[in-house]
Amino acid sequence: MSKRLAVVGRRYEGISRYSALLLAVLCVTAAAGVVSTASAQVRAAGAGSWEVPRTPDGHPDLQGNWTNVTLTPFQRVEGRGPFFTKEEVDEIERPDGDCPASPGTVACGRTQRPGSTNEARLSGQEYSEVYWDRGSRVAIVDGEYVTSLITNPADGRRPPLTPEGERRLQEYQDFRDQFQQYDHPELRPLAERCIVSFGSSAGPPMIPNTAYNNNYTIVQTADYVMIKAEMVHDVRIIRLGAPDRLPANVNPWFGDSWGRWEGDVLVVETTNINPTHRFQGIAPTAALKVTERFSRVDEETFLYEFTVDDPTTYTEPWGGVIPYKRFHDKLFEYACHEGNYSLASVLSGARYEERMEAEESSDARR
Repeated sequence: MSKRLAVVGRRYEGISRYSALLLAVLCVTAAAGVVSTASAQVRAAGAGSWEVPRTPDGHPDLQGNWTNVTLTPFQRVEGRGPFFTKEEVDEIERPDGDCPASPGTVACGRTQRPGSTNEARLSGQEYSEVYWDRGSRVAIVDGEYVTSLITNPADGRRPPLTPEGERRLQEYQDFRDQFQQYDHPELRPLAERCIVSFGSSAGPPMIPNTAYNNNYTIVQTADYVMIKAEMVHDVRIIRLGAPDRLPANVNPWFGDSWGRWEGDVLVVETTNINPTHRFQGIAPTAALKVTERFSRVDEETFLYEFTVDDPTTYTEPWGGVIPYKRFHDKLFEYACHEGNYSLASVLSGARYEERMEAEESSDARR
């Protein structure tokens, strides 16, 4: 197990074919800067017998259920090349007895989080492997086993922050340091408050999260494309046509998305992302634009390309490519924290601990 984990580095987690069943029982009710590998694959696919399925208005049909789960990490391990060898892939994808290739539990080999907090103590012990599924296959793009989902810059890693970006990040951290992490609900992450999905499942950009349920349902018409992420059942509604942008002070969750067809590729540009909707810890600014490209490449796959462009935050635009595979199972409602009763319990527990500490301190002074 340790050899396989060393090869992969930090793995990104994925959807479980079992998690939908478990959730049904427990908590549900039933681009600029990125080389377009998708265009090349579409041309290659067109040369064979497969034809791109089309909607009644003549555009490629992206509808149905999909998943972006993969063992390929989001960022590349420093110093390695862009592709895995077949031997490395065989080692990465190989299960270890009854344990999956990328375990979700400490018992199966997941690294224990450092620290003494409840989160660290319970991480990897809160669910069984039936619940977790962090992927079983390395992502394939243009016939190669890629070592990162980020493809631009060439090192497969997110570029450094600008001085202004570093300043804002430090300012935010200094603000948070004034509080204990359970002082009030607004200090808890948006996903824990059941506002948006864990990680960046719904995006933009829409990347695999670090747990499970990396499933999506796409519905399209001549005027709209709807993308529903299973995680926290987030829904993006993308309008097609000439953009009529929202005012700068209107910042919905997932931003203001407008799409257009460039041949057989759906291009979506998103601005006005809510400033509290952080991406991997980095808050968006008014300058942020995310460009996404959706391209069907075969019956079971479409390629999702993304570019993140925010000159106030990053030293250069950056992005990557993620294969989305057809998901042949059903999707169920994700009922966040069984109605989000858990958040009230977390805060109540924090108040109890504070009372106990105050009583102990009072007793010590007597």
